Amino acid sequence: MASDRMATPQSSSRQSSSLSSSPMSTRMQSLQVDSVQRWMEDLRHMTEVECMCVLQAKPIGVEEDSQQGELIVASGVGAGDHVARNNLQTLLRRALVVSTELGKMFQRLEKGRWQRVHSTAVRANCHVRSLVHEYSAARSTPPEMQKYEKSLLEKCMELTNITERCLHTDDEFFLKSMREAIHEILTDVSDSFSNMIDMALANEIRVLIKQIESSDSIHTIGSAISNLLSLTQDGPQLCSIIAKEGAVVALFKICRQDRFRDLYAHALRTVASICCVEEGINQLDKVDGILCLADILTDESSVEAARAEAAAVVAQITSPHHTSTQHLASFLESMHDIVTALIKLCESASCGEVFLLASAALANITFFDSMACEILLQLNAIQILLQACKDRQRVDTPYSKDQVVTILANLSVLEQCASEVLQEQGVERLLLLLGEKPSSSSPSEGAACERVQQKAAVTLARLSRDPDVAQTAIQLKAVPRLIELCRSPTERNNSDSVLVACLAALRRLAAGCPDSIEAADHQQLIKPRLVDSFLLCSNMEESFV
Repeated sequence: MASDRMATPQSSSRQSSSLSSSPMSTRMQSLQVDSVQRWMEDLRHMTEVECMCVLQAKPIGVEEDSQQGELIVASGVGAGDHVARNNLQTLLRRALVVSTELGKMFQRLEKGRWQRVHSTAVRANCHVRSLVHEYSAARSTPPEMQKYEKSLLEKCMELTNITERCLHTDDEFFLKSMREAIHEILTDVSDSFSNMIDMALANEIRVLIKQIESSDSIHTIGSAISNLLSLTQDGPQLCSIIAKEGAVVALFKICRQDRFRDLYAHALRTVASICCVEEGINQLDKVDGILCLADILTDESSVEAARAEAAAVVAQITSPHHTSTQHLASFLESMHDIVTALIKLCESASCGEVFLLASAALANITFFDSMACEILLQLNAIQILLQACKDRQRVDTPYSKDQVVTILANLSVLEQCASEVLQEQGVERLLLLLGEKPSSSSPSEGAACERVQQKAAVTLARLSRDPDVAQTAIQLKAVPRLIELCRSPTERNNSDSVLVACLAALRRLAAGCPDSIEAADHQQLIKPRLVDSFLLCSNMEESFV
């Protein structure tokens, strides 16, 4: 299809060149030019009243980001869940356009581009009025939102009028005072608009939550959940609004009813997205959501997709990035059951995504409670995880390997871990992980590979307290690989954290087996203070001779 398109201009150009060589084609071209010119001349004297009314409200001119500046015509809406979806889509699109226009006004105001400031004010005014009128026609507007609407429309009109006054003067003193006044009004408009949009979104979210709570139709509930899930992708602010309106409570009600089992995975995926904010986690804690998660994870009749999404929620609420840990108190009560279910899910995972979710949850859990590490050792987790690393169907990306090596690093603080790692040939696996490299230029994949290398070196350093592990690592040529990572910035993707971890591992091995390191390497990488060796290696230029 693409080749056909590419061929078309070529063939047409050949035809035009052959036509231009004949007198008849020349006459045809001149007639065409004359007719076009006459049409353009006639057009100057032709106007349509309806078109002129629209043009008066929208200035003509080529502006940057003109597509963003075009008026959006709302598509027609259907009934039921389609109304909510279209209302949300239109609301978000309008909000994005208005926010963009207001941002342009701030920039142009600073530069004193008054013609552009006024044209943007007119356009923003049109968008805001259109948004308010369309939304009011589609929904009954709450009283508190009506107050914001009225105030916002008045401020937008004031902004349009005051910017127009600035077009008719060159008085610098007047323009300076107007700039300050416009900036103040523009700030008020931005704040009022944000508040109004938050209220409108909250109103739409309440409609969706009501559908989830009151409907018996799987299709209707599923559609409402889909709309909530799509909203969560627009950032933490929307997730906070969704959580405050009680979405987490409604979704867990679905997950506690057997008749909605087919919706468990969908509902839990939405819960996981909402729980990126503290409000979502607090709501989960209030409705004993952790007990519900434990029930789904330990229920052997639950489908894998539901258990995987439950694991995703566990991974989200146990993330080290959350500042609040109050919810973890109730988590500890169910931790044994959850950890057991998660390691089983790692063992039986049918694909890489399921393994990633389950292992990510385990990795987070091992950070905040040492008892989880002891439980994992009792459940033969080291064997399960190292076996999974050999299975490309389960561990197929650096992200999955990152979770595995995180768990191993946290388990390695326990003394009994070393013997199990040796038994499962874990040192060999750690050396393979030290060689992890990205398969693409993706920054996130590169960062994941760095974390894998760093944690593999940390795990090796911790395990090498055991003489048998240290001896095995030396026999498997761990020392040359660690030295290569220290001396070659490209091997460690220029990562300082990998360098520090490798220096620490190298020094631990050297302490147990001094003869394993050559004198020159010992002089630079072992003998100096760690910070001096780090500075030496981080400033090292590679030789390409």
